Amino acid sequence: MPDDPAAADPHFSRPRHEVRDVALRPVLVVGIGVGAALVMLAVAANLLFPQHRLDRLMAAPLPPMAAPALQSDPPADMAAFRAADMARLNGFGWVDRAHGVAHVPVGQAMRQVAREGIPDWPGAGADRP
Repeated sequence: MPDDPAAADPHFSRPRHEVRDVALRPVLVVGIGVGAALVMLAVAANLLFPQHRLDRLMAAPLPPMAAPALQSDPPADMAAFRAADMARLNGFGWVDRAHGVAHVPVGQAMRQVAREGIPDWPGAGADRP
């Protein structure tokens, strides 16, 4: 048995390898093009947004800043918020006193709508197209 497979099989060709995997010239051209584009974009951004001209040094003393308003007791704040919402939801009050618009408790409003219905609302037995 011969050591050379090409000699044994005429359809067999010797394995070959790539001489060059990547062409250097296109990689360099693309790299230079990307670099040039980045430089042009930086120049264009500097021309369109000239923030360096707007920067000013603030003279001392700097104006005092207000302290942040932090919650000291978030659960109590949430409970107070919920209590105020529920009081408005379940109480009476004016929405617009000048025009005579008031709000009533939700439960009472739902019972009133169930009892009286909504004007111009089709009834349960109305024919539907």
